Amino acid sequence: MLKTYLEFEKPIKEFDEKIVELKTSDNPSLSNAEDIAKLENKREETITKIFGKLNRWQRVQLARHPERPFTLDYINAWSSDFVELHGDRHFADDPSVVTGLGTINGKSVMYIGQQKGRNTKENLYRNFGMMRPEGYRKALRMMKLAEKFNKPVITLVDTQGAYPGLGAEERGQGEAIARNLFEMAKLRVPIISIVIGEGASGGALGIGLADRMLMLENTWYSVISPEGCASILWRDAGKASEAAEALRLIPNDLVEVGICDRIVPEPHGGAHRNPQSTFDLLKSVVTEELDAFEGKNADEYLASRIHKYDKLGAFTEA
Repeated sequence: MLKTYLEFEKPIKEFDEKIVELKTSDNPSLSNAEDIAKLENKREETITKIFGKLNRWQRVQLARHPERPFTLDYINAWSSDFVELHGDRHFADDPSVVTGLGTINGKSVMYIGQQKGRNTKENLYRNFGMMRPEGYRKALRMMKLAEKFNKPVITLVDTQGAYPGLGAEERGQGEAIARNLFEMAKLRVPIISIVIGEGASGGALGIGLADRMLMLENTWYSVISPEGCASILWRDAGKASEAAEALRLIPNDLVEVGICDRIVPEPHGGAHRNPQSTFDLLKSVVTEELDAFEGKNADEYLASRIHKYDKLGAFTEA
């Protein structure tokens, strides 16, 4: 049973509690087993009903679920030989971004992913997944290392934005993100970017420019968070649900405008309900995407990468 239930998941919680109560009963019986089976069927029906009609704000909430898999969960599930690499060689190491080499289905890759924490102590250490300038420079160092040894880059995006602190601005937050965009645009190895949770603002874009942009089903990617948008437009963060609808920030919306290349379905009820199934499915998708680059030279996917971003947006000529 989950530890945390979102507001719209409360009906599922009631079934979970009853099922656990029956399973842990001191006097198990045949009637208990029958009752459990009935409750499990009703729970599945409820999950299907709830998750079959989620609005954009509810998907934003799912992307933030505290029990949702994070970057290290995916990396450890995919690559038992993962070796983490640290530091930007200029200022410091930034724990909010995890970088290193690992093998996925026989292919050596460079991982770069934003990492949140499971509790207060971990979140303070990871800075809630919000990268500082040294984090972006650390990521760029790893990209250049991948390019030197001809290793594909896999980035896992999950952040509420770049860290807005005074020290980060003093050390060149904007320049660090812009430099990453400039360098990623011409990096001569394939880049696959996967949104596994939140993808907010330049904080996400700083490791998100890619040849192939994948999004898990219950994730979002936008220039600003719904709360931030609501605070600016209506001076009321409580209108975040309205802002989420206006921003059109979920995977289906982003496929329509050409930002997202592929939506990866999540297990019944979301990634947090069956992490292992999520790991397995996403691994097969990533392997498939990596295989598609086999036989292509750098000039081919660089031209495709430039074309992908050149055609974004809509405009008319006067």
